Amino acid sequence: MCGIVGVLGSHEAAPILVEALKRLEYRGYDSAGIATVNDGALARRRAVGKLVNLSDLLVHDPLRGKSGIGHTRWATHGAPSVKNAHPHKAGPVAVVHNGIVENYRELRAELADHGVGFVTDTDTETVALLTEQYMNEGLSPVEAAFKTIDQLQGAFALAFLFDGQDDLIVAARKGSPLAIGHGDGEMYVGSDAIALAPLTDRITYLEEGDRAVLTRTTLEIRTEAGELANREIRQIQLDRTRVDKGNHKHYMAKEIAEQPIVVAEAIRSYLPTGGDQVVLPGDDLDFAKLDRLTMVACGTAFYACLTAKYWFEQLAKMPVEVDIASEFRYREPPISDRTLALFVSQSGETADTLAALRYCEGKADKIVSVVNVPESSIARESDLALPIHAGVEIGVASTKAFTCQLSVLLMLALKAAADRGTLTDEELADHAAALRGLPTVLNAALDQNESIRQSAQRLSEARDVLFLGRGLMYPLAMEGALKLKEISYIHAEGYASGELKHGPIALIDKHMPVVVMAPRDAVFDKTVSNMQEVMARKGKVILVSDDDGIADAEDGVWSTIRMPHVHTSLAPILYSVPAQLLAYHTAVAKGTDVDQPRNLAKSVTVE
Repeated sequence: MCGIVGVLGSHEAAPILVEALKRLEYRGYDSAGIATVNDGALARRRAVGKLVNLSDLLVHDPLRGKSGIGHTRWATHGAPSVKNAHPHKAGPVAVVHNGIVENYRELRAELADHGVGFVTDTDTETVALLTEQYMNEGLSPVEAAFKTIDQLQGAFALAFLFDGQDDLIVAARKGSPLAIGHGDGEMYVGSDAIALAPLTDRITYLEEGDRAVLTRTTLEIRTEAGELANREIRQIQLDRTRVDKGNHKHYMAKEIAEQPIVVAEAIRSYLPTGGDQVVLPGDDLDFAKLDRLTMVACGTAFYACLTAKYWFEQLAKMPVEVDIASEFRYREPPISDRTLALFVSQSGETADTLAALRYCEGKADKIVSVVNVPESSIARESDLALPIHAGVEIGVASTKAFTCQLSVLLMLALKAAADRGTLTDEELADHAAALRGLPTVLNAALDQNESIRQSAQRLSEARDVLFLGRGLMYPLAMEGALKLKEISYIHAEGYASGELKHGPIALIDKHMPVVVMAPRDAVFDKTVSNMQEVMARKGKVILVSDDDGIADAEDGVWSTIRMPHVHTSLAPILYSVPAQLLAYHTAVAKGTDVDQPRNLAKSVTVE
C-alpha cells in the first residue's frame, strides 16, 4: 500500500526520489515525504495530499544530498497530516515503513518508561524512537536497526537513513515486499520494480525476514536468523514497467482499451497456435489426481474466482470452494492432500492472500497461483505460478488484470476438463476456437463506448444502483457494482437475479437504476422475468445483452447496451467491458478521481 524508495547515488537524490514516488502513486496514498543526508546532516520534507504538494515544498525549501529515502503514505494509524507523514525522524535516524507494527503499543509503553515522548499518532514513529534509543546506548546504526527489527511484530517493509552516514541504508522485509536495485556505483530500494525501472533493470527481491545493509558498492543480506543470504539478481524487462497514459485521459481508460491485446497475449501463452490443448509452464499438474479445488482471493480477484467456480464445476465436474482471503485462514478450513489450492492476486503481494497460501502449505497437494507479477511473493511461494500477462496496471480499479485473470482461469478449467475426461475432443476444440476469437469480440464491445457513455451519464445522477445477473453473470454483477462504487462513490450492490424477491426488491422505485447483465443464454428468460418485476415497480433498467436478447426484452427498459454474440463460457469476460466502461464514464461525469479513488490502494499489503 504505502510506497518506499531509497537512493544511494551520485546525483542529487530529491528529484530522483520524487520521480520514483510518482511511479508508486498507483498504490494509493494521502501524504508523502523524503529525507536526505547532506554533508552528514539528516533533513526531511513532508506534505499532505498529492505529490505535487511535496514538489512545490521542495521548490521553496529544497533538500540537498545524494543519499535519501522517500515515502507515499496510505493512512493506517493516525489521520493524514504532516506530523503523521513519513519519513519519521528521531534524533539521528529517519525511517520509512510499509505495513503495521502490531506490538507498537507495548513498545511505546517501554519507551515511555524511559522518558521518551511521542509527537505522532503512528506505529512507525516507534521504530525510529527505538532505533534512536539503541544508538544512544552505543550501538552502531546497523546494530541499532537490526535490534529494532528484532523487536517488531506484524508485517513491514522498512528503510533506515542515518545522520552522518551518506553511504548507508538499512532495509528489511517481513510480510511486505521490498526490492533492491543495483546500479553502477549506486544502489536503490523500492517497494516494487516499477519504482526502480528508470534507474536500473537489475533487481534483488528480499525474502521473508531478510534485512539488508546497502552502500553504493555493496549489498549484504542476512536472514532473520542472522545468517548471510545469497539472493539472486534478476534482470527485469523495462518495457513491462511503462506507466504512461498514451493518448488517454486516465490510466483506467488506457487499460480498458488494452484488453484485446493483453487477453490475446494471455491466450497465446497457454493455448499454442494450432492446438486445442491448454499447456501450462512446467506442466506436471494433473487434475485427474485431485478431488477438489479451493480458490482464495480478495476484491476483484475474488469475483474472478467465483466465475471460475462455474467453469470448473460445469466443464470439469470438479467440486470447488471459493473463499475471501481475509476470512479463509481464520475459519481454519480442513485441507485434504488431494486438494489443489489456487490463489489469485494481481500484485502477488496481497497480504491476506499470501497468509492464506501459507496456511495451505504442507496441507494441499499443490499450490498454484494466478498472478500478474511473476517475481512476487505469492508467485515465488507457489508450486506453480501462472502469469496473466496483463502488463503493468496503474488504475486502482482493476480492469485488464480482471479479464486476463478470467481468461487464464477458463483455460485452467479446460485443462482440468481434459485431464478428467469431462469434455470431448470436439468440445475442447470448440472452446479453443472461441477463445482465439475473444480479442475480436472484445474490440467489438469497446466500439460501444459512446452508447455506454450515454447510459453512464444518466447513471451518474443516481444515489444507489443494483446490478443483476444469473449463472456466470452473477459474479459479474457483483464485480460491476464494485467497479461503480470504487470510482464513482455511488452505492451499488450486485445480486443473483433470483434473489431479487428475497429482499432487494424492497428498494425498487422510480429512482433506482438496475443494470441487468443478460446475454441470450439458457437462463435468459428467467433473468428477463426478474427484470420485468423491477419495471413493474418503476425501476429503471439498463439492459446489457446481445441482439437477440435486446430484441426479445427491450420493451420498457430505460437504456440498452448492445454486446456481440459470444460463446456462453466467454460471456463474463466480454461483459466485463461494459461493466468497466459504465463505472468509468459515471466517475468522469461526476468528476471523481478515476485512477486514484479516495481511501483505496492498488496493492493491499497490510491485513
